[in-house]
Order: sequence, then structure tokens, then C-alpha cells
Amino acid sequence: MDADTAVIGLGAMGSMAAWQLARAGASVIGFEQYGLAHDRGASGGESRLFRMAYHEGSAYVPLLRGARELWRELAELSGLPLLLPTGCLSIGLPDIPPMRNVRASVEEHGLDHEYLAPDELAARFPQHRAADGEIGILDVQGAVLRPELAVLAANQQARRHGARLLERTRVDSVRFEDDRVRIGAGGTEYAVRTVVLAAGPWSASLVPPLDGHLTVRPLVLTWFAPGDAGRYAPERFPAFIRDTDGVHLFGVPMVDGMSVKTGFADAWGDIAGPTAFTRDFDESRLWPVTEAVRRFLPGLHPDPIRYSVYLDAYTSDRTAMVGGLPGTDRAVLLAGFSGHGFKMAPVFGRIAADLALERGTGYDIGAFAPSRFIPR
Repeated sequence: MDADTAVIGLGAMGSMAAWQLARAGASVIGFEQYGLAHDRGASGGESRLFRMAYHEGSAYVPLLRGARELWRELAELSGLPLLLPTGCLSIGLPDIPPMRNVRASVEEHGLDHEYLAPDELAARFPQHRAADGEIGILDVQGAVLRPELAVLAANQQARRHGARLLERTRVDSVRFEDDRVRIGAGGTEYAVRTVVLAAGPWSASLVPPLDGHLTVRPLVLTWFAPGDAGRYAPERFPAFIRDTDGVHLFGVPMVDGMSVKTGFADAWGDIAGPTAFTRDFDESRLWPVTEAVRRFLPGLHPDPIRYSVYLDAYTSDRTAMVGGLPGTDRAVLLAGFSGHGFKMAPVFGRIAADLALERGTGYDIGAFAPSRFIPR
């Protein structure tokens, strides 16, 4: 055997899995078709939101608690500023589903938060132009994550514990046998006991049954210059997410010294797959973001000073696949995080390590079962 476990894909999920596997004492070999912390997948963009009060539902809070502890641990081990505490402000009418989910999260799990009535929201955070009746809920444990640094830090920790990570080594085949997994990569065949499949938008090329169940979409991020930089500093302008009249807007404070990142989530259409990836966007496609910034963030110059394009893979139900790959007991699948997985990457990495080494985990991952898409 070349290793106990292989990890295919060393982006957010794969790097965290490699770290957790190696620190648990397993021998690990990792494969990444590009360089570590590359800018072609879903783990880019300089900053990402971390939030405990979750728009997608309160059932995520235990995972988010575990992830936050691991983020803090990884930052301490690496000495890198991976998690910047800013709070995360949710804005919307109190009765829309995302705001009901945020409120359920804080109430069911006793999360530290502040409820801001419309007049309080306007007085406390005048950078936002709220619509009539909109409230704010400030998730005190919300933060900004630094994705590229985080992926590097996790891979460095994996190597520190003995993992062998092969960069610029594309995996061409994965073959399951009774007592091993054979992996063809870079002209060499490797044998391992188990494999963690964390290939992001490329997952269907490794697991053909996923074809038709994963949709690849561009993730477009935009940066805007503030008129008064001091008003958008992290200590005055929390990370935020809002839903108003069908507009879903998120953003982070000025962490680069010159701009505020804000943009839409899943609003850019589908592409044929990773091979169709391009960073060339017609300027007119950015106009809806410009109009949203003009409407909701009047202190920002509404034309983006730059934009960047990444890739992510979406499932039809916008819920990730985390669990054993149906048809074998030698593979764990991490795929389809649908634009809201990065913040939970460390805990999903731990879950993958638990499943690969112990065949079980203490976290409730029933909702993420790959078998809902892949027949057993």
C-alpha cells in the first residue's frame, strides 16, 4: 500500500480532510491537479463569510460550532490571520424565510446576538439603506475567513503530520477492489485502503453517477471603493447578508485597505463544466450588482473596481453530499456544497477523516447522504 488514505482534490474540503487524517495518525497521500490554493475552484476570493445564525436553517448550527473551533485552532497552529471577528449582520423583513431561520438559529441554540429594530438598524449601521420594516440580527460570532491562506494552512498542517501531497498531479482513474483502491495519477498507479473524493466542480469526472446531479456554476465576486473608508473598517462594518425584494446580497468589510467586497450568490447561470470556465464576463452582466450596490450601499462607488470569477458545484436541492460513496465501503464523498460550504470546511474535513478511519462520525449528516442521488 502507498498510504492508508488518499485525498483527491486539495482545496477547502480536501485540505481539511488531509489535515485531520494525518493528525489522526493515518498515512496520507493527496492529489491536486493544480498548485495548492489555486484560483480555479471554489476556495478563492480573498474573503468569505462565517456565520453561526444560519439562513439555511438551524440544523447547521452544531456543524458551525465545530467548524468555528477548528478555524480558531488552525489559525493558532499556523500563526496566520484566518478568521477575523467582525460579526455578521442579517438584514430583511422579519417574516421572510431566511430571517425566520436566522432567528430560529439564535433562539434554539442560544447564540450570542443583537436584535435591531428598523430604527436601531438605521442608527447603528447607516452604511446600509434598509427598506421599510426591515430589521437586523447581528450574529456576534460571525466573522470573515481568508480562504487562500486557510487552504495553504491546512495543507501545511497535513504535511507537518507526514502527509505526502502531490501538486500538479491530475487523477485520471479511480478503481475499487475488494481490499484496496487503485488510483492512476500523473502516469503512476497508487494503492490505498480508502479514498476521500473532494474534487469540487470536477467531482463528476471521478464519480460518473454524479453526472446530471451536479451543476457547475461560476461564482462572480466584485469589489467596490468606499467614499469614506473609515465607515467600512471591520470594527464598524460587519460582514453582512441580506434579502430584499428578491435580491440576495452579501459582503464583507474593507479588509484589503481599499475596497468592500459584495455581490450575489447563485445568480450567474450554469456552464457546461470546468472546461468551459472563463474569467471573461461581459460588463453588462455586472450591472445588476451595480444597481444593488447603488440601491442598498449608497456610500460605495457603484461601479466595481475589479471582479473575479471562480467555480462551484451545486446539487438540485442545494445541500452538499457528505458521506460514504454508495457501492463501496472504501470511499468518502465530499461534493456539491452549493455556494455555502467553505465556512464548514474544517468540520467536514473532520467528518471525512472519521468516516475513512472509523466508519462513523458523531455529527448528524443524514441530510447530506450521497445515496439520495447515487443508487446503492
